[in-house]
Amino acid sequence: MKMTFRWFGTNQDPISLEYIRQIPGMTGVVTSLLTYPVGEAWPMDQIQAMKDEISAHNLEVEVIESVNIHEDIKLGAPSRDEKIENYITTMERLAKIGIKCICYNMMPVLDWARSHLYYNLPDGSNTMRYEADFINSVSVEELAARYAKEADTYEMPGWEPERMKTIRQTLEKYKDMKEDTFYANMKYFLDAIIPHAEKLDIKMAVHPDDPPQPIFGLPKLIISRDNIRRYLDINPSPNNGITLCTGSLGARKESDIPSMIREFGKEGRIHFAHVRNLRFENETDFYESAHFTPYGSLDMYAIMKAFHDINFKGWVRPDHGRMIWDETIKKGRPGYGLYDRALGATYLQGLWEAMTRVKQES
Repeated sequence: MKMTFRWFGTNQDPISLEYIRQIPGMTGVVTSLLTYPVGEAWPMDQIQAMKDEISAHNLEVEVIESVNIHEDIKLGAPSRDEKIENYITTMERLAKIGIKCICYNMMPVLDWARSHLYYNLPDGSNTMRYEADFINSVSVEELAARYAKEADTYEMPGWEPERMKTIRQTLEKYKDMKEDTFYANMKYFLDAIIPHAEKLDIKMAVHPDDPPQPIFGLPKLIISRDNIRRYLDINPSPNNGITLCTGSLGARKESDIPSMIREFGKEGRIHFAHVRNLRFENETDFYESAHFTPYGSLDMYAIMKAFHDINFKGWVRPDHGRMIWDETIKKGRPGYGLYDRALGATYLQGLWEAMTRVKQES
């Protein structure tokens, strides 16, 4: 595996590349260009500048997260062809700087949701939390206002104030959409881009829905083993794969993540992995815990062993972590502080090294 770190880019992330490269075992960063509207082609000069800045710190950039999918594509609107052409143009430009994988999602309207961005834990750290009753009791506008207040230093991706101005109209467009229609729109997109992905040697890695349960009346379609299988089957190319996110899939108690890793990994359909832990409070509510297995509800040893057993050679990043050691709202994005993710990266690599040594010595 190749250990990487999420970095939001210059002026978008308080954590410097200088700090990231000091994390043991870190090969590169996973990044994006957040300032360009969804649906527009990314400019080549900005893509090259991003690459040059990262390379100057002796780090690789082989994975982009995310080149987001415009709602017109998800909705099957007449203008989707133009948006898909822009997407392909961005793919072609990213290939020129050596991008090998694009992580994206097909979630309707909202990429993610939490009830709390900074939930205080008994040990003095804070973390993101999901409380279903709270989410079900507020409007999407009220939740957006809560995020803007709690994380006033940075706009939360997917919850930008400009986007919220038309959120009600966007939600309305999904009101009567059937699941089969949504999958048909996914297939239209994949059938258009995957031939280009094959030519460019880019792995497309769809991210599961987060959280894996309906919110604000929106469908959630990539939330389980069966959903993933359906998504992969609508375009059987090996370039059509997934980002295996343990936190998103693991937020459903019935999910057998090690089994999913073995099934889809042996087929070569896992291109990227987000590995994190969470602690269930009941059937639906959870908070994001430290990566260390005893702190959460997911068996991180079993998860990493499944990756090791399939000889996973793709990219891994420690996903959401707690804010610790005086990392506050002013010092980091919720879930994306430096210290706890760095601890997570070293913990995951420690598990990997131990498994490798045992295998070599047996």
